[in-house]
Amino acid sequence: MRNIIYILLALFLFSCDNREEMATGKEAPIYPDYTDVTIPVNIAPLNFLVRDSLAEGVRVYANGELLAKGGNDGVSIDEGDWRKLLEANVGKEISVTVHIAHADEWLVCNPFKWKVVADKIDPYLTYRLIEPDYEVFSRLQLQERCVENFSVRNFCDHERVGNRCMNCHTFSQQNPGLSMMYVRGEGGGAVLNRNGELSLLDIKADGMVGGSVYFGFHPDGRHIVFSANKIIPAFHASGSKRLEVFDTESDVNVADLTDGRIISCPQLNDSLQLETFPTFSPDGKEIYFCTAKKPSFTGDAEKVIKQLQYHLCRISFDAAKESFGNKVDTLKTAGTSICHPRISPDGRHLLYTVQDYGTFPIWHREADLRMLDLKTMRVDTLALVNSERSDTYHSWSSNSRWFVFASKRDDGLYGKPYFCYVDNQGRAHKPFVLPQQYPHFYDNFLKSFNAPELGRGALPFTANDMRELMNTAKPRKFTRK
Repeated sequence: MRNIIYILLALFLFSCDNREEMATGKEAPIYPDYTDVTIPVNIAPLNFLVRDSLAEGVRVYANGELLAKGGNDGVSIDEGDWRKLLEANVGKEISVTVHIAHADEWLVCNPFKWKVVADKIDPYLTYRLIEPDYEVFSRLQLQERCVENFSVRNFCDHERVGNRCMNCHTFSQQNPGLSMMYVRGEGGGAVLNRNGELSLLDIKADGMVGGSVYFGFHPDGRHIVFSANKIIPAFHASGSKRLEVFDTESDVNVADLTDGRIISCPQLNDSLQLETFPTFSPDGKEIYFCTAKKPSFTGDAEKVIKQLQYHLCRISFDAAKESFGNKVDTLKTAGTSICHPRISPDGRHLLYTVQDYGTFPIWHREADLRMLDLKTMRVDTLALVNSERSDTYHSWSSNSRWFVFASKRDDGLYGKPYFCYVDNQGRAHKPFVLPQQYPHFYDNFLKSFNAPELGRGALPFTANDMRELMNTAKPRKFTRK
């Protein structure tokens, strides 16, 4: 009965609001920026707040109908109403108008658009939550978020793995039944997930410069291509680039996860080159990777790092014979450094990051995304996607219509996951940030979202499963072929 009274009172006050409406002629001051974006039909509500210190209330109208209202400066849209709105407007544009209540009037902002597409985004997102400082990796969490709603859970955290560093959780073809991540430190290793059965791997063998660092799955699910890196940190004098991480040695190899063997070739283990960031093509017939000429690591470290200009290359691979091609093709040798190549599942586009030098784009303000059309070899600079701050660490949705990336565009400090639509003409649309249940979430949340990956379903293991593995398993050793 009390709830009914509150509802009736709210309706009465709403109907008795006699403040006049006044068109401002200005854009709606909303955060996050959800204006004029393309969204999938299965995305969670785009809740937001208005940047107006005088706001006493907000109303949101979609196609002229009241969609949501909020007190003060925040708006949370009912999930049921949101789902009905999107489903009714697939393939159409929704006109959105924001009204902001001041003491004596309602300010009506210029309308903006939400374009709804039938191409769904993969429903799950995994990422690492990390402090945005360079020396802190305590209190790490690996989380899984359903992007169709606001459910979220830890599937690994620092408490369950002995406060070790955790990173690089990656799916095989966006398949939650096959994925791998790393737990660093003594007693750690690569954690392989096969349909919820976890195993601990030590992907290293005699003669390698180090253990596996960056990797990608072959479509057969049996092989991975990985880089073995000897990594050195260096500190910048410039405040905009706090830390640089660079390789003094790195090679690329393939591992057979079933037989525990590592397969190498001289073209990817060149002592005069630094090979890294490998990934298979969707058909598994080619390995794409980045390589730079190895400098002389003497003298001023910052000058040495700036010599590291990585190029984009590829080499053929036959999984049945476990053999490599004899020739390395260089695809891009731009005057910037290239890293993190990722190919769309349909094989059409290759996303990568460019920065002035090196392989650590997190603290490179100039780091941007590029998209290479593998048929025409034309490069899209993605002007509508990139910002003036770091944009990097990207992955594709399984239908090749969406990708997610981490951007520090808000403040240069905290990375957030942004989604971008790529239509069937290969055009990238304006990106939007991962929606949150509470409008003020990003203003109050003090961790970075790192290495976001899209998945077709929920992971079949829990953080407690991870703890049991780390407490009981011994890493399986690999041998070199």
